[in-house]
Amino acid sequence: MSGHSKWHTIKHKKGAADAKRGQMFTKLIKEISIAARLGGGDQETNPRLRTAILKAKGANMPKDNIDRAIKKGTGELEGVNYEEILYEAYGPGGVAILIDILTDNKNRAAAEIRNLLNKHGGNLGSAGSVAYLFKRKGLIDFDPAKHKEDDILAAAIDAGAEDVTNDGETIEVTTSPDDFYKVLKALETAGFAQTMAELARVPDSTVTLDNDKTQKALKLVEYLEDHEDVQTVATNLEIPAGFVMSE
Repeated sequence: MSGHSKWHTIKHKKGAADAKRGQMFTKLIKEISIAARLGGGDQETNPRLRTAILKAKGANMPKDNIDRAIKKGTGELEGVNYEEILYEAYGPGGVAILIDILTDNKNRAAAEIRNLLNKHGGNLGSAGSVAYLFKRKGLIDFDPAKHKEDDILAAAIDAGAEDVTNDGETIEVTTSPDDFYKVLKALETAGFAQTMAELARVPDSTVTLDNDKTQKALKLVEYLEDHEDVQTVATNLEIPAGFVMSE
């Protein structure tokens, strides 16, 4: 059950992530607020809120920020109403891209995302053109320097996980969306400290492009991820062994 986690694109350096700390917090606050608005402010009865809080804690967001975001969502504090949109697109080489948006201005977001795609070798697809290539999965990551793959494998499968992979840098547990929280809790109870846990869009299969198109596709993904309204970007791009991202 070991192998390459094929839906991951490329690891972002910690320094780059730290430099975007404010932007990351803004996106997490949006997600926490809308999760609280749609499902209530109790994370025990609101799985989406629980996932958003988990991400926020993983990004070291202060508890006060999390609490304020929840209160804005439930209406206890004044907040902004965000709208959820899923854009389906194609990138360089025809790679499939799903873009999850949370925005307070749908028309502005649509124009800006379309412009980013057009400028960097992509184009917006019609509804249903790309989404069918992906499934929702729970992903839970662990550091192989701290935990043994066999130990996590035994505990994860016993708890109902679908798969466990190890690419040398990360041990990743894959679950169905319905079993995500059950498996996560079981692994936490067993003493395994996760480095990341989220519900993500995972492609059924991947495509491999030449070096030039891979570079361009990843650059497009970076530009999209930098947009203030973009929450997540999923792609079916497979990164070739030995690939090095150019500056």
